[in-house]
Amino acid sequence: MAEITTAMVKELREQTGAGMTDCKKALNETNGNMEEAVEILRKNGQAKAVKKENRIAAEGICCVAVDGDSAAAVVEVNSETDFVAKNDTFRQFVEAVARQALKSGASDMDAFMEEKWNEDESKTVKEALVDRIAVIGEKLSIRRFEKLETSEGCVVSYVHGGGRIGVILQAKANVVNDAVKEAFTNLAMQIAALNPKYVVTGDVPEDYKEHEKEIIAAQVAQDPKMAGKPDQIVQGAVMGRLNKQLKEICLLEQVYVKDPEGKQTVAQYIAQVAKETGADLSVVKFVRFETGEGLEKKHEDFAAEVAAQMNV
Repeated sequence: MAEITTAMVKELREQTGAGMTDCKKALNETNGNMEEAVEILRKNGQAKAVKKENRIAAEGICCVAVDGDSAAAVVEVNSETDFVAKNDTFRQFVEAVARQALKSGASDMDAFMEEKWNEDESKTVKEALVDRIAVIGEKLSIRRFEKLETSEGCVVSYVHGGGRIGVILQAKANVVNDAVKEAFTNLAMQIAALNPKYVVTGDVPEDYKEHEKEIIAAQVAQDPKMAGKPDQIVQGAVMGRLNKQLKEICLLEQVYVKDPEGKQTVAQYIAQVAKETGADLSVVKFVRFETGEGLEKKHEDFAAEVAAQMNV
């Protein structure tokens, strides 16, 4: 049986918003498995929300490079400290990595790291990274990159918070003018703010829907208001909650954040712009990077480190 520490209970509580006792019980039931404990709390309705932001803690920045309206690339480069992330030398390197990604033909990170460095073709991207590490004196990592291209519309971008979030969006359009580009840039800002996972409900994998349906069904089964209700009513409640959740993670079905009345969906906003510009408009794909997403923060106890070095 794994030892359940106070730190583990605290971490689970921060992720879910559930009570300390419930978190400890869930960890005991799962022998300390954090992901399984989250599932138990969700099924029991004890998790208010799985706060992914609690896992976003690594330092660094996201950066975008563009080639007119036809292509854009977004990269994430991590550092150990926020101090380095704000350093001009580091930021200039990340900008060069973004330009590299824009011109890259690599399909994965391994191939990208072995490419010739555009700033100095005597080196590979990996060797250029090692050079920056030597100059800055801190571990750096080129974590990920993605590029979008089109010949049937435009690609727009948006960077939020000085590089905390980077978004690129590929749109199909038979007319590309300032109004069209402004509309799709507004959607890139929406993606940065509300973090949708898919363009439309039809893009959501069936296994994801089934998994969430199972979680919701367990929650509904514990709802006193649903006790004794016919199965048809129960299933209707489950599907109602699932559909509401899907609308929150699908871009076109989200409420458009700039609508002053809070009623217009993103799909309706696009239709409005299409009518005003006489264009056929649609979202093809988007990519959203958030610095440190899914990474564990390195917690430094400098006082303890100094004490250890001094043998205190």
